[in-house]
Amino acid sequence: MLIAAALLIFAAIGGATFLLWRPTTLRIAVGPAGSEDQKLIQNLAQTFITEGSPVRLTVITTAGPVESLGLLAAHETDLAVGRADEDMPKGAGSLAILRKNVVVLWAPSGAPKKGGKKDSKPKIKEIADLEGHHIGILGRTAVNVTLLKVILSESGVNPAKVAISSFSVSQITDMVKDPSIDAFMTVGPLDSKITTDAIVTTARLRGEPAFLAIDVSEAIAHKHPLYEAEEIPGSSFTTSPARPDDQVDTVGVNHLIVATKSLSDTAAGAFTRALFNVRPALIRENPAASKIEKPDTDKDAAIPAHPGAAAYIDGTERTFLDKYSDYIWGGVLLLSVLGSASAWLRHYLKRNERSLTGAHRDKLLAHIAQVRKTDSPEELDALQEEADEFLRETLEGYDDGAIDEGDLSAYSLVLEQFHRAVADRRAMINVSSARAPIQKLANYGGDH
Repeated sequence: MLIAAALLIFAAIGGATFLLWRPTTLRIAVGPAGSEDQKLIQNLAQTFITEGSPVRLTVITTAGPVESLGLLAAHETDLAVGRADEDMPKGAGSLAILRKNVVVLWAPSGAPKKGGKKDSKPKIKEIADLEGHHIGILGRTAVNVTLLKVILSESGVNPAKVAISSFSVSQITDMVKDPSIDAFMTVGPLDSKITTDAIVTTARLRGEPAFLAIDVSEAIAHKHPLYEAEEIPGSSFTTSPARPDDQVDTVGVNHLIVATKSLSDTAAGAFTRALFNVRPALIRENPAASKIEKPDTDKDAAIPAHPGAAAYIDGTERTFLDKYSDYIWGGVLLLSVLGSASAWLRHYLKRNERSLTGAHRDKLLAHIAQVRKTDSPEELDALQEEADEFLRETLEGYDDGAIDEGDLSAYSLVLEQFHRAVADRRAMINVSSARAPIQKLANYGGDH
């Protein structure tokens, strides 16, 4: 039983070690295929492997953020990449900010007229001038249209009086060439090549762009927590000429890695820790990783950090002992109780052997009195043989655990007294046997 218990404990320790140290594998949905997001996540998955991270990623490529978040809501993935203003699953929490997207609004100044003269006065100088005009949005996602309508409404422009058309990223030239479109909008990171290409194409085909500031960005951020007030620094898109030529107020929205509460705090914390541990190596593979930031851990944030990620960021992660100390002490207590119960049960099952040992001890005490009265060596031999049998049975009981060392010591004391009594009695019998012939001879001489 001791060997079995030792093997069981060893197997439990080995199993626990395997479970604790094996990499955590998480599924992450991202799309569309070939997008910057998908490339970055693929790079992240590979970096986790090359850096020996305790986290592994299984990348699920989707048609876009809407499908990715749909898989997350259906529990068909553990993580998903999407914009903060997308339709998030209930209880979703952020693990990391992949990047900050900013709204860029601009209007063309007008193409050069015949004769070489250039109309440098754009019809649209500010957002208030957009009413009654047509805006082209680069990117067909519905959240861009929603965001534009929020900007128009908060800027005092009736969205119903503004025509809006969406174009794919491959239709930049078609969008810019369309003479019915009076202004353009993109939503992406400041260093977006798509935005820069659209602005440069506008300057080439429609005249130098005039950037439209969103003066109510602070109000929008206050009323719509999913959005943030941001600024576009001068020369963000081109430096010669400077586009824009000065700082422009705008609105931003975060691009996130999110998970639902069904993902354990341990797994969420492990992913967030692994992500920021390999971030320097990831930047070498994909410079876009430099935009990765830690999520907002405020509980009143529009999309708060997942509790596991927040614990890592705030330094409140529980250690192994913190998490499992109650179970460990409970296990120790349970083993102690089981050990005591096992000892009691063994004591109970061996009660007959223990009673037999007590009976042998009592018989030996009786034999001591009997030894002192006997005059027969044969009877002493019989008593000693019986004592030897008692000793054999007592030692077997000790080996079986039926009696303890205290009982054995008491029995040894009685046995020792018995052997002394036998030895003393044998000596007396031998002396008496030696004197008997002499006494007979003395008696014979006296008679004659």
